[in-house]
Amino acid sequence: MKLLRDKVMTEGIVLGEQVLKVDSFLNHQMDPLLMKEIGREFARRFQDEGITRILTIESSGIAPAIMTAMELGVPMIFARKHKSLTLKDNIYVEKVYSFTKRESNEITVSKKFLQEGDRILIIDDFLANGEAAFGLARIAEQAGASVAGIGIVIEKSFQPGAGLLQEAGYRVDSLVRIASLENGTVSFVEEVHGQ
Repeated sequence: MKLLRDKVMTEGIVLGEQVLKVDSFLNHQMDPLLMKEIGREFARRFQDEGITRILTIESSGIAPAIMTAMELGVPMIFARKHKSLTLKDNIYVEKVYSFTKRESNEITVSKKFLQEGDRILIIDDFLANGEAAFGLARIAEQAGASVAGIGIVIEKSFQPGAGLLQEAGYRVDSLVRIASLENGTVSFVEEVHGQ
């Protein structure tokens, strides 16, 4: 996705060989026109999968997920990372480790929002080791739903997440794939999953 690649090149900041900071357009300040195009692209890629719900994790996955849900005309659910006084019973719970934050969180989704037979599209901002995507997939499967695919805005291909998810049988489509962050430079994988 050229628009996204251009944003990564012009506004992304490499913070070592493992971390890319994209807080000017994706996970702190958000570019609404870019989010709209991201949603449109995910909807195009998954339009034939019979998606009934979009599932993401708070907070950086919410913008691309809601735009995708809007394009597909389906509800979007986000898994909460923090306990809520109003969400403590009848919930699905999974433990997820965050590579960037170096912490584990229990993520929760209310059972009333996921149904047996749902076709779930998981959307997330980054894919590194696959922890968030696996946690969301386990929640979907606890509900008796199936994971139709996993849409990732930025995949760090030099980390094992995409391979592990694909080995587990999941379809992974990433809008941009980063081959390396060595020497303070973003290098892209030339081909993109799902195209």
